[in-house]
Amino acid sequence: MRFSVIIPVYNRPSEVVELLESLSRQTYTDFEVLIVDDGSEITCATEVKAFKHGLDLTYHFQPNTGQGFARNKGMELARGAYFVFFDSDCVVPPDYLKILLEAIQNRSLDAHGGPDDADVSFSDWQKAMNVSMTSFLTTGGIRGKMKNPANYQARGYNMGFSREVYERLGGFIHPNMAEDIEISMRIKKAGFRLELIAEASVFHRRKNSLKSFLRQSFQFGRNRVFIRRFHPEAVKWVHLLPVLFLLGLAMIPFLFLLFPTMGLILAGLYGLWTLAVFVSALESLKVGLLAILTSYGQLLGYGMGIIRECWFPEKRG
Repeated sequence: MRFSVIIPVYNRPSEVVELLESLSRQTYTDFEVLIVDDGSEITCATEVKAFKHGLDLTYHFQPNTGQGFARNKGMELARGAYFVFFDSDCVVPPDYLKILLEAIQNRSLDAHGGPDDADVSFSDWQKAMNVSMTSFLTTGGIRGKMKNPANYQARGYNMGFSREVYERLGGFIHPNMAEDIEISMRIKKAGFRLELIAEASVFHRRKNSLKSFLRQSFQFGRNRVFIRRFHPEAVKWVHLLPVLFLLGLAMIPFLFLLFPTMGLILAGLYGLWTLAVFVSALESLKVGLLAILTSYGQLLGYGMGIIRECWFPEKRG
């Protein structure tokens, strides 16, 4: 089977180098790579050119359309039987495509999603962000740590589907708001088999500052509500937990004033949760402390995003 690896890029040439280096070390070699430079002011054309001799590589520059539509352009240009999508800040382990091929064949998959993790070489800040984005304590296991792989909703940083899926259903329908979750749900509704391949993990080298991480978490909350326009069942109880987390934290000062015992109990529960996050991230003292910061930021940002999108929904395009 020939894979088409599709990578949308926007102003991140240094990341592309690291990703292409990892792809050049794949043990399974029947694949092409399509870089869609989505209107970057700092293009990666020079960086991509350096890999032309080692990879079957296509570089396409276009005006900015958003990552979802950039992926669509990649599929238009692709020649493979199965499309694989990575974000530009990912690093792919050498056996990724080999593992993917075996899972597709052994499990008769039409589509897949895979988890992300932090490599040992990543900074303490990147490791802390990884904890807050992947821990059961913060995301409930929805990003790759679930028992039933058929329940997984693939994410754009590590996902893929067959050419048959694309030809029947089309591509991503929104440039940058939960377009990956939407197409995952559409794929399943059409009767195709999409599952989590837990072994097909990537290293996700997030470059967020605290400000951009909070903004991203806020946007993720908005995205979850936004996707209900296409799939009303998209919001489950687990997605509302960050709202409860936000409201509970805001209530603590008032409970201390009105019902001190209740305030003490609630504050104690948050304290226990905070300790659990710290212990789960205790690769080092610094990572544990930073994980507390990113975990609170992730949940509060996500909760505020849900509330914002419920009260002031994104206008229909």
